[in-house]
Amino acid sequence: MRVMAQMAMVMNLDKCIGCHTCSVTCKQAWTNRTGVEYVWFNNVETRPGQGYPRRYEDQEQWRGGWTLNRRGRLSLKAGGRFRKLLTIFANPKMPGMDDYYQPWTYDYETLTSAPLQEHTPVARPKSLLTGKDMKITWSANWDDDLGGSPQHIEKDVLVRDLSDKVKAEFDKTFMFYLPRICEHCLNPSCAASCPSGAIYKRTEDGIVLVDQDRCRGWRMCVTGCPYKKMYFNHRTGKAEKCTFCFPRVEVGIPTVCSETCVGRLRYIGLVLYDADKVLEAASTPDDTGLYEAQREVFLDPSDPRVVAAAEAAGIHRDWIEAAQRSPVYALINTYKVALPLHPEYRTMPMVWYIPPLSPVVDIVRDTGHDAENAGNLFAAIETLRIPVEYLAELFTAGDTKPVEAVLRRLAAMRSYMRDINLGRDADESIPGRVGMTGELMYDMYRLLALAKYEERYVIPTAHEEQAHKLEELATECSLDYEGGPGMGGSGPFGESSGGAAPIAVENFHMLRQRQTSDSPVDPADKHTRVNLLNWDGKGTPSGLFPPEPGGPTGNPPADSGAAETEPKP
Repeated sequence: MRVMAQMAMVMNLDKCIGCHTCSVTCKQAWTNRTGVEYVWFNNVETRPGQGYPRRYEDQEQWRGGWTLNRRGRLSLKAGGRFRKLLTIFANPKMPGMDDYYQPWTYDYETLTSAPLQEHTPVARPKSLLTGKDMKITWSANWDDDLGGSPQHIEKDVLVRDLSDKVKAEFDKTFMFYLPRICEHCLNPSCAASCPSGAIYKRTEDGIVLVDQDRCRGWRMCVTGCPYKKMYFNHRTGKAEKCTFCFPRVEVGIPTVCSETCVGRLRYIGLVLYDADKVLEAASTPDDTGLYEAQREVFLDPSDPRVVAAAEAAGIHRDWIEAAQRSPVYALINTYKVALPLHPEYRTMPMVWYIPPLSPVVDIVRDTGHDAENAGNLFAAIETLRIPVEYLAELFTAGDTKPVEAVLRRLAAMRSYMRDINLGRDADESIPGRVGMTGELMYDMYRLLALAKYEERYVIPTAHEEQAHKLEELATECSLDYEGGPGMGGSGPFGESSGGAAPIAVENFHMLRQRQTSDSPVDPADKHTRVNLLNWDGKGTPSGLFPPEPGGPTGNPPADSGAAETEPKP
């Protein structure tokens, strides 16, 4: 038994309202810069739907993830070293810009600088890649809120594997939102696909990162990742991906997407696992057995033998205690309500999901029955094949039994807690029907519905004695943006050869103060910008309007405008 630690996340899909706050804040923190305009480390998809990039789940086309060869051994679906060598200069199995979307902005300057005219000026959409006018036809959330509609349902890859009866009734069933980030897999196919060995998995917390110095831009990782969460920076020629906000995690702060989540649907915690069992679990012959195989890889952090093995492996005591309090382990192995995303890809993903119960509840309510009654909900789950089959294609490789078991537990919790909240005697037969006790079900309810901040995010901080090691690792995967802690600007061998400023424990607070300090990253024209917060509301702020022939400061001349419109005496 070789014990290792892994930071992981669970998302409760019943709480996601599709507000995209997580996507916007992640965009501002990590990809709001040149070269990655089209990139969203975090995106929220409407299900059913095509996803981002378009139809990324079609592995027959994109060849992502792992497969079992004739000898029952794992091999990359995109091919081994010989095939990569043949296509290393022209990789054909990769989404194009049309599959992502061509990013755009609007010509806002026209609105402020256009002269007085009969018609209102228009801010036309302009491509962020070419700078030319463009027609908007697709984006990262173009089919937002359109799940199940006839225009989009046939384009969903998962619907292809469902029965004709399900397809015919799909537009009458449900939709839900699916937030996605990099899975930080235990068996990452992106790392195995990289010819340069630039992608690595940190040994202390399992976060998968990209060494920007070693990356050569072959883009094999984009093909190898079945979730298509590897991206290419067209400005630097390097690969980039979600970093699980490692500078924040190292000091015990949740990821940006978790911190800003409106629905409070994300849970972050530490999981201990047996590294020696990962290959065996990923090689499970039957796709439907991969879910249980991965659960068996996770170790019970309260087991004395596991604790002893973890200490022997150099895992600190506070990290072990954090694993014992981990909400992620509780939701996956204790309450058994979290499921992995597409386990059939065999990457052993570490971002799991609690499937939504809402479709079942809504349909029971629409029939006029009590949607809180355990009998009604259990019967609906057993007979309502449409959402269960779709959820099974998404989370359990098509096996409906684990999904039904999760939905029954969530339905039982809903009915059991209603009696308690209304002051009635608890019906202990309800948790008994799903293999739980009343106490265990109440604890699950507390975690899913009422959990406090420190219960949702159990993140142990990095140790000072590891700071130098973390700094070196952080330097390898630092991102590039103007004047930031990325690749450091120009160096002796070109733009990408400059040294990186490290991001680690000892200087994280210094970097966090960057936004309020005067430093080289401040905009060069900051002194010329208009701060309306300091405007007293009188007159026109200096610099708000472009200069005109009669006004050197950009303000209207004193003898024009209002003076001409005054009635003559």
